Amino acid sequence: MSQRSGNAALIGHKGGRRHIDTPALVLDLDAFEANLRIGHELARSRGIALRPHAKTHKCATIGKAQMDAGAVGLCCAKLGEAEVMAEHGIDRLMLTSPVIGGAKIQRLLELNGSIAELLLVVDDRANVMQLAGAAAHAGQQLKLLIDVDVGTHRFGVPSPEAALALAAEIENLPALSLRGIQGYAGHVQSIPSYAERRTASHAGLQALARVRDALAENGHACSIITGSGTGTFDFDHELGLFTDLQVGSYIFSDVIYDNIEQTPDGKQRFVPALFVAARVVSRRHPGFATIDAGSKSFSLDGPMPVLVDGPTPGSAYGRFGDEFGKLSLEGAGRQVALGELTTWMVPHCDPTLNLHDYYVCVRGDEIVDLWPIEARGAAA
Repeated sequence: MSQRSGNAALIGHKGGRRHIDTPALVLDLDAFEANLRIGHELARSRGIALRPHAKTHKCATIGKAQMDAGAVGLCCAKLGEAEVMAEHGIDRLMLTSPVIGGAKIQRLLELNGSIAELLLVVDDRANVMQLAGAAAHAGQQLKLLIDVDVGTHRFGVPSPEAALALAAEIENLPALSLRGIQGYAGHVQSIPSYAERRTASHAGLQALARVRDALAENGHACSIITGSGTGTFDFDHELGLFTDLQVGSYIFSDVIYDNIEQTPDGKQRFVPALFVAARVVSRRHPGFATIDAGSKSFSLDGPMPVLVDGPTPGSAYGRFGDEFGKLSLEGAGRQVALGELTTWMVPHCDPTLNLHDYYVCVRGDEIVDLWPIEARGAAA
């Protein structure tokens, strides 16, 4: 019996969560649904749209839930993610990084011709010309946004002058249509202090505002101004700049976002909903035990996982290789049991879920469903 079928067999059984086959990615549906509701209700109350990022979940079921909650579309980091979302019926998509190369552009055009709306970003004339030639040959039109560097320095034009030059090129090419601009301040999302994060975000977004103003003064369309993220969700609307916010981790939270001040009073607006369940597989030393979740179960590119249920809640996680982790037993006060179940808050949700095939969806101690992560590994 496979792990998937083993956990599927537990669906609907009272207390089935305690018998989960590990390591497993666990989604607490009550917390997830609360985060989803809070995020979308807050956006509506502030008169701003949400365009959530599918890179956070890579799951069509979750994407559809976001669309049902009122999202104007989904963002995708890579073309492969967008193709998977489209295959499962989500037809309003935006690619938030440039699409480069002939083979990818052909795939892009196939996607563009199959869904209601596809938006993509550009920051380089050579890419614009390649897109225009391919779209004209296919008899299509591509909808573009100019990506603006607001301080992350990963993508984006560096100045209003560069944006104007690119906009002029786009406007002269019938196969392309300029729809707006994007600016994502990824470098500020995890600043712990609310006040410092707000100040840093607003300062960086002045670059986006200058590009908007320059485009408007020169007669270029700018109906979409998009960006932001979970860390700056609470205040990026204040500038009156964005038409929609590209929030992602709001549905799950994680150790990163649980460690920042999400509101002015320091309260957490979004609660952790995503966990990894692991079991003790060795206990031969008094100070620690070995669990069956290593770097193939957690992304360890940032903070360590945090234990939320086990012999020593809050205990530090230690690296023990690809397949295994180290559970500190300092202060446990009892002997850990072989096979004991432990539950860990994921350290960084996006890359952690990409290590798993499906979410084990739970309510309390009951497993209620398995949701496939269809776009897992869709990095191309």
